Amino acid sequence: MRTQRWGCLALGAGLALAPALALGNTGSGDDHTQVGKASWYGREHAGHRTASGEAYDPEGLTAAHRTLPLGTVIEVSAHGQVVRVRVNDRGPFVKGRVLDLSAAAARVLGLDRTGTAVVNIRPTGAVCPANRACDAAPQMVAEAGSP
Repeated sequence: MRTQRWGCLALGAGLALAPALALGNTGSGDDHTQVGKASWYGREHAGHRTASGEAYDPEGLTAAHRTLPLGTVIEVSAHGQVVRVRVNDRGPFVKGRVLDLSAAAARVLGLDRTGTAVVNIRPTGAVCPANRACDAAPQMVAEAGSP
């Protein structure tokens, strides 16, 4: 019985780590994208610990997502702009929202003026460890390893 319970947990953990399954199919034929409302969190949260353990930096290009693995690099687009951010926190915890962006990422997309916007989210396939710059090419970021 104990083995069966652990087997179920392992299967569940594997599914949670699959970006395609975590994001779901939007019906566009691309299983790796998600469309939904995003918001942003500001300077009042600066220094608070994120789910990854690092301190929130409003000037970092980071985001909070409910299910994507921490460290996943995603492209977020809205208002004709695109920004690459690293998932380092969990949330948002407001009904109807799929992503919370850092202040810097919100500025790039124009969300700092509107507060919220419908965004397209696409995982790049790259993973960037906590407290590391993620501005390298996706293949370089993925090969960077842990700090």
